[in-house]
Amino acid sequence: MKFGKTHEKVYTELSSDHPIDLTRYQVANCYMGKVGLINSGGASGENDLQQAVMTAVVNKRAGGMGLISGRKAFQKPKAEGIKLLNAIQDVYLCDEVTVA
Repeated sequence: MKFGKTHEKVYTELSSDHPIDLTRYQVANCYMGKVGLINSGGASGENDLQQAVMTAVVNKRAGGMGLISGRKAFQKPKAEGIKLLNAIQDVYLCDEVTVA
C-alpha cells in the first residue's frame, strides 16, 4: 500500500486532528526535522496576537523552528506589531514550552 498525503489512512489512522500531530507530520516530511519547519502566520485579522502565539506554540511543540509573521505584525501600528513579535519570540525562548 502507498502511504502519502492522498492516502486516507494518513488522516484516519496515522495521525489525529490535533494541530500538534498535524504539524509533526509536516516536520516528518522535512527529512524528519533535518530541514527546519517554519510555519506561515497567515493573514492579518482579528485576535492576531492570540493566533500568532497559538501557532508558535503548536510549531514549537511539534518540533518546528519558527513562524513567519510579516502581515500580522507589519500591518498594525508599530507598538502592536512589536508586542506581537515579542510574544512570538517569548514562545521560542520559553523553556516551559517543549516538544510534546
